[in-house]
Amino acid sequence: MGLESAAEHLKSLQAEQAIQQESSENRRSNQEEVVYHQWATFKVDNELYGVDVVQVKEVLRYSEITPVPGSDHFILGIINLRGNVVTVIDTRQMFGLSPHAPDDDTRIIVVEYNEQEVVGLVVDSVDEVINLPQNDIDRAPNATGEETTKRFVMGVCYYNTILIILLDLLKMLQSITPLDTGDDGF
Repeated sequence: MGLESAAEHLKSLQAEQAIQQESSENRRSNQEEVVYHQWATFKVDNELYGVDVVQVKEVLRYSEITPVPGSDHFILGIINLRGNVVTVIDTRQMFGLSPHAPDDDTRIIVVEYNEQEVVGLVVDSVDEVINLPQNDIDRAPNATGEETTKRFVMGVCYYNTILIILLDLLKMLQSITPLDTGDDGF
């Protein structure tokens, strides 16, 4: 091999190496852009829902709930959780679904509404905590005219071929207990 052909061969190898390095860097930068978010999933009426796992404080077995006279139809009542009063909401009623008698799978998911208040959500069963890539979450489709549930939906995502409806807890809970603005109206 002559000196000139060796030099050309070296240039082509360097060019190939530069292309491979650039491709590798692009793959790394694309991987770094993927942001995962954790969701606690649960079932209501055989549909899988998810809420931001950061807002979930704990999951309780269904227990006796003390009714509150005059409360909205979707508020089952209150429970005492280690000295704190927790309002318990029936998600089936809130979503406009038919009632379901509690069974061994029924749970109360205690979620943080704001810094001072927690709320319990009665669900048919809890599933698991999953990681979803942020860019895999689609906006909620306007497929139904049903306003009760649609206004609480942040987005939807497929996980292992199962559709998960991701809920915006803040919107959901603000619709029933507006945030205290500190203005007493005086």
